[in-house]
Amino acid sequence: MQWKAKPIPEKEATENLAKALGVSPILAELLLQRGITSFDEAKSFFRPSIDHLHDPFLMEGMAAAVNRIERAKKNQDRLMIYGDYDVDGTTSVALMYSFLAPHFDQISSYIPDRYTEGYGISTQGIDHAAAKGVKLIIALDCGVKALEKVSYAKSKGIDFIICDHHRPGDALPEAIAVLDPKRSDCSYPYKELCGCGIGFKLIQALTQLWTLPLETLSPYLDLVALAIAADIVPITGENRVLCALGIVQLRNTPRYGLQPFLQQLKKPATVTDLVFVVAPRINAAGRMAHALNAVELLLSPDLGQAGQSAQAIEVFNQERRSTDERITAEALAQIDQTHASDAAATVVYAEDWHKGVIGIVASRLIEKHYRPTVVLTKSGDVYAGSVRSVHGFDVYQALAACKEHMLQFGGHKYAAGLTLKPDQLQGFKTAFEKAVQTKITKDQQSPVIEYDACIGLDEVRPKMYRIINQMAPFGPKNMRPVFRINNCLDAGGTRAVGKDKDHLRLQLQTSSGVLSGIAFGEGSLASAIQRGTSFDLLCTLDENEWNNTTSLQLKVKSIRLHA
Repeated sequence: MQWKAKPIPEKEATENLAKALGVSPILAELLLQRGITSFDEAKSFFRPSIDHLHDPFLMEGMAAAVNRIERAKKNQDRLMIYGDYDVDGTTSVALMYSFLAPHFDQISSYIPDRYTEGYGISTQGIDHAAAKGVKLIIALDCGVKALEKVSYAKSKGIDFIICDHHRPGDALPEAIAVLDPKRSDCSYPYKELCGCGIGFKLIQALTQLWTLPLETLSPYLDLVALAIAADIVPITGENRVLCALGIVQLRNTPRYGLQPFLQQLKKPATVTDLVFVVAPRINAAGRMAHALNAVELLLSPDLGQAGQSAQAIEVFNQERRSTDERITAEALAQIDQTHASDAAATVVYAEDWHKGVIGIVASRLIEKHYRPTVVLTKSGDVYAGSVRSVHGFDVYQALAACKEHMLQFGGHKYAAGLTLKPDQLQGFKTAFEKAVQTKITKDQQSPVIEYDACIGLDEVRPKMYRIINQMAPFGPKNMRPVFRINNCLDAGGTRAVGKDKDHLRLQLQTSSGVLSGIAFGEGSLASAIQRGTSFDLLCTLDENEWNNTTSLQLKVKSIRLHA
């Protein structure tokens, strides 16, 4: 595990910001690392407001999109809301459907089946729309590369509006509008919206067109926050505003469909809860059954229906967990059997692996063999694969170098999907290994923990913790600050804890007393620390609740014993 310090801001800038805000130099450093350089920027950062959102009409194609929807409203065209089967896609469909349903007599939702149709716009979906007399499809979290499918729809008299956040190809589909900030000709000031975020910008534009009050948008913010958290997009700029407001909505007035999961938390929801508790359950519907189950849950009109839908999805999630555990074990065995543990990349395949969980399996394999990973399974006549990457390595570029060995691919820097013909598998494995081997750096070949600042134990105070908590919501590009603390010593109470003594409960000596900490998976270090060995650690600040008492503690991410 590499420990890597983030760049330290210039001393003068740190001192000036600390003085302007009345905070410690350490907190000023944390803000400067996040691009906060002035009092006004800090005020916007700590107090996100709906007024901070950009004008949606700055997005290329927005005027054309709302004009077509307005025409559809006047003509009462049949409308279809079309989305992907993951959390971003299902929340997008729920958002757009619930916003437009009061304005249209004929509106339906459609999500392709992961197994029979695959990702994105499908011929089957278009045929279904044509059979129902649909005149306009609004596609969310997909479609930016669907040139042929959009042309096919056009031949059947169906228009498309595309709301996507994936990288476009060299050409765009012949849609009425393609809303995607990553378009080279789009000057929208924020490029990192997720699919649901772009859907939100479309309803924001419609709210302006129809002169509806700004508060009209509030009930949809919980969906946007869930999508932002689940899709692992940067929580900066407009995403930060949308996520922060969405968390408030989740805590105060969550939609019925989310309440069964939020009630399990027994505390106010955070981004971490959305990522690890809510999102996997929403995703499970599309992985193990059909994603329209998730849309139905999110659109629940009352708690009774929400409870029934949530119970069904809980069963899907339990099935998903047992399936991905089995496939992960099989994939690790395959790596061992093929003596591929020293390769630059992992590519594994079995025809009976469940397509719905191979992305999760790819992430689990990286925990064991830290390198870019492709997990493939049979899907009809082709092989379908999920790709995951390691810190700093652009797997999309690596795939682009292998494009002659695939039918198609798409995605992001750290996650992608692909399909290939069976006779392309060996050529792809060789080309992907070569592409990774050529492009990956030594630093990218082992896990990295970045830390924000080096502090002393005596600087850990409740006030610092309270201010850091106000920097939430945390996520990519605004992670909870990680601190390095050197030369720690046991105060006499450090011990291994947990059923198998796997974890470490630390008691650290400070000048004013004892500070506790928890280090998961580090129980084996207890005896050395008890003997008086000094050590350095990386940690975040946390709270521990025990016997109705709340106290400050360190949540330890890594420990280095001194020789």
